[in-house]
Amino acid sequence: MLTYSFAEKGSEPLYLYLYRCIKNDIIQGNLKPGERLPSKRAFSKNLGISVITIENAYEQLLSEGYIYSQPKRGYFVSDIKANAIIGKVSITEENVVLSSDKKRYLCDFTSNQTEANLFPFSVWSRLMREELSKDHERLMENPPSGGVLELRFAIAKHLKEFRNMTVSPEQIIIGAGTEYLIGILIQLLGFDKTYAVEDPGYGKVSRIYDSHHTKCIFLPVKDKGIEEGALEKNNVDILHISPSHHYPLGVLMPISKRYEILSWAAGADDRYVIEDEYDSELRLNGKPIPTMYSIDVMNKVIYMNTFTKTLSSTIRISYMVLPEKLLKKYYENLFFYACTVSNFEQYTLARFINEGYFEKHINRMRNYYRKKREHLIEIINGSSIRKKVNIIEEEAGLHFLIEVKSKKSEKQIIADAMENSIRLRALSEFYRDKSLAKEKVFLINYSSASEEELEKAVEVLGNIL
Repeated sequence: MLTYSFAEKGSEPLYLYLYRCIKNDIIQGNLKPGERLPSKRAFSKNLGISVITIENAYEQLLSEGYIYSQPKRGYFVSDIKANAIIGKVSITEENVVLSSDKKRYLCDFTSNQTEANLFPFSVWSRLMREELSKDHERLMENPPSGGVLELRFAIAKHLKEFRNMTVSPEQIIIGAGTEYLIGILIQLLGFDKTYAVEDPGYGKVSRIYDSHHTKCIFLPVKDKGIEEGALEKNNVDILHISPSHHYPLGVLMPISKRYEILSWAAGADDRYVIEDEYDSELRLNGKPIPTMYSIDVMNKVIYMNTFTKTLSSTIRISYMVLPEKLLKKYYENLFFYACTVSNFEQYTLARFINEGYFEKHINRMRNYYRKKREHLIEIINGSSIRKKVNIIEEEAGLHFLIEVKSKKSEKQIIADAMENSIRLRALSEFYRDKSLAKEKVFLINYSSASEEELEKAVEVLGNIL
């Protein structure tokens, strides 16, 4: 049985010290390739430390490739010398995990998934069964490039009723996820254009632009929006923003700022604004402010939204609304792209919207998460942690920010939380320009955690900070 002394651990977290000890033994050859590591429970008992600490150390070794896991067998030492020669880990049945080995946390404040029990399984499965039992030929026909018309009509109706947007079904393009649609837009707008995203912002968006080898710049969010002067100064062609609910700040762009950006877009023929409303339906308080699309008179706004937040992240159905000029260009140049969403799901979602289930589902989600957020804030205000944190933007959708008042560093707080099986993410991680970031501010995504988990997590954090 492996045994390590923790006398020289110092101030670093226990799991990191253990991870380094095991890694050094692997590098030095004290642990041989293929050698089985002790089980987490047995190792925990031998060292006199928690199973969670062992699990976190193994998780770090696994992510870096020093060990690999086999379902129901345990963890084994990787052949790192062979990997160094080859340049990558060879793919074999032994080191590929075929079953889910997702780490469980006491509370994961970084997850933005919604709770599984909120998905309307009974209604969805009934509608899908009914669709599968009728008009088989329709289900097997290749849909138009933009998606089946029934779903596009349903979305157009929803946008009119919910967002007061007048949209023709033909303007709507369906795709399997926002990532796919952004890729289509880059081809449509041009690889030679300068794209701009918000700083801070959702990191995946900029990575998509980078992966298509476009010029993508980061513009700071000030006074709840990007300054028009920054757009002009950087010769921006396409601006990608989330005005109705910025992530991660949670701020709502005021109407004056929206008109300022629309004025900028109208200044040149090839300028456009991508209005990304990934979770506008889940605004918990107040009436939604008008979309930029609905107040745009120059056809400069491309509207994007998704059902992955309101329904499930595993239902990969998103859509965009193209201005008429771009719509014509799309069907002239990109008509050959097949719709990436199956007919089965499109027809089911169309009925789900048309028969009123989507509206009921959104109302249910809002009520549930409004109460959950209020309960979480009550827990914080009634606990010892209240004197150690300030709550920021507590009305911003399914997450809010907390500013921590502690002598500990940001990294130490995250490490100590991880040591106690709580996953935190700092606001600074979302900034490209780190000088703009405020230290010790953390995101609290509460959408996937149960109330019991939230109560335990607040108690633990109160002891950590």
